[in-house]
Amino acid sequence: MNNPSAGASSKTKVGSSQSSETSFKRKRGVFQKDLQHMMYGFGDDPNPFPETVALVEDIVVEYVTDMVHKAQDIASKRGKLLTEDFLFLIRKDLPKLNRCTELLSMNEELKQARKAFEVDEEKLASTE
Repeated sequence: MNNPSAGASSKTKVGSSQSSETSFKRKRGVFQKDLQHMMYGFGDDPNPFPETVALVEDIVVEYVTDMVHKAQDIASKRGKLLTEDFLFLIRKDLPKLNRCTELLSMNEELKQARKAFEVDEEKLASTE
């Protein structure tokens, strides 16, 4: 049961998570309120333990950081980071991919609506 290679790999994982933890330590707590609301929406207590929120925040920040680094690696061949790089990374996770494409299309619709509203507002201002 005592596998020296397993112990070594777990030690390197702990060391790597500690180094990543210190790199974003000054940003800690930025998402806590949002995560509390999300956790409540998914069935947690309205006021979860601060340790739980901090742990979820660490997991989320680590996941996002990892995704950005992977997307950067993909984009480095082209020299420019695009939305499609992230879609490429989640292409095998259909629920995530569908949700991302839905949010991107909704964002595009909102941009067009804002643009149309600004044009109408300018026309009204010029006629007065």
